[in-house]
This record gives sequence, C-alpha cells and structure tokens, in this order.
Amino acid sequence: PEYRLLLTFENNEKRIKDMKPYLEKGIFKQLKNKDFFNKVKIAFGTISWGEELDICADSLYETSQKIEEEK
Repeated sequence: PEYRLLLTFENNEKRIKDMKPYLEKGIFKQLKNKDFFNKVKIAFGTISWGEELDICADSLYETSQKIEEEK
C-alpha cells in the first residue's frame, strides 16, 4: 500500500522500499497508476515492471529501510 514494497534479500533481511519519491521522475511516473505498480515482478535478481522499468538490487538495498524483527 501507499507505493511501498516489502523486499526480502538473499541474506533473508526484510526491508521496505518507499517508491513515492520516484513517482514524479521520468519513466517512474507511470508507477502512479496503481494497477501498473502492482504488476511488479522479480526478474534477474531485482524487481521490474516489464522490460522497460527496473531498479538495481544494490540501489534497492541501500535506499530501503530495514524492518526490525520482534524477538
């Protein structure tokens, strides 16, 4: 919800990526369409919306917020 993605990385770390800051930038503007946004897929080790729009996995990791797990 609210243009946020729950990501799980190979190290099993869970992180939240807020995509709202991207919605007014270039090719990412099309993510404002919730139907399109919700079509996100895992492809080649990262996330993508078709062949034209993806985000580098390293960037996703570095710019997302770690979820602290309850113990």
